[in-house]
Amino acid sequence: MPINPPEPDLATVVVNLQRQLLEQQRETDRLQKQIARFNQILQDNVVTPQENPPLTKEDSLHKRFRRMKAPEFEGPTNSIEADNWLLDIQVILDFMGLTEHEKVLCASFVLKKDAQHWWMTVQMRRNVTTMSWQDFMIEFRAMYYNREILTAQQNEFNSFKQGSMTVLEAVKKFEQLAHLCPELVPNETEKVRIMMKMFRTDIAKQISAGSNPPTLVSDCIGQAIRAEYRINQDKEGRIQILKAKKENKDTVKQLQPRQNLKLYSKGQTSNSAQKFKQLGKNKKRKNATSQGQ
Repeated sequence: MPINPPEPDLATVVVNLQRQLLEQQRETDRLQKQIARFNQILQDNVVTPQENPPLTKEDSLHKRFRRMKAPEFEGPTNSIEADNWLLDIQVILDFMGLTEHEKVLCASFVLKKDAQHWWMTVQMRRNVTTMSWQDFMIEFRAMYYNREILTAQQNEFNSFKQGSMTVLEAVKKFEQLAHLCPELVPNETEKVRIMMKMFRTDIAKQISAGSNPPTLVSDCIGQAIRAEYRINQDKEGRIQILKAKKENKDTVKQLQPRQNLKLYSKGQTSNSAQKFKQLGKNKKRKNATSQGQ
């Protein structure tokens, strides 16, 4: 008959459980310390990338401008070279849709060597922080354009007239000349005044007679186009009237010979009858005379 083992003492069981829990707690603490140590090692060895400072408005503007591959300018050997550079830059700046001062910032960014020295002298004698593109072009032309060329361009602009060109053709030429002579059109009002002198007299009169004289270039062009249309319509109407009169006159001329022929034929018939009648009378007289003898 098997002997059953003695039942464990309750106090002994409790002590053993406490010992096991204590060992588990120590193991947990040891593992947590290891994890913390590993995390520290990782943090010490990982290089945190340094954040780039945010781009300023000017940095972003120059970055966009550089992507356009704008030509640099070092100082020309002649006025034509300077004008070509200015035209190339103007196309890029207009395409980017910049403000007047932003155009100055970008254009001055690609000035090099002698041209850069010139720009530094401009900065020393005037405030360029609010300079407009118009002012930049005036300064640039005064430095790099030949005086004879400047005078010739100004004379051409001042004497330019619409002539036989359409309004749109004349405006296109006007804008090209105005671009070469920015000092002559310092503001919108002056540009409108000169443009009005450029238009044909009949067009300018219609614009001036209107109830809303133009104060903006866009308004001036719009009113000129409408005036030109009305003038052309009136001219076309007069041409049609003259054409109709000419056609009527030609028709009358074509009908006149037929009418004359009818009148002539009628006259000829009447004359023949009268002659025949007269012959009859003469014959009767002759017979009467013969009988009397």
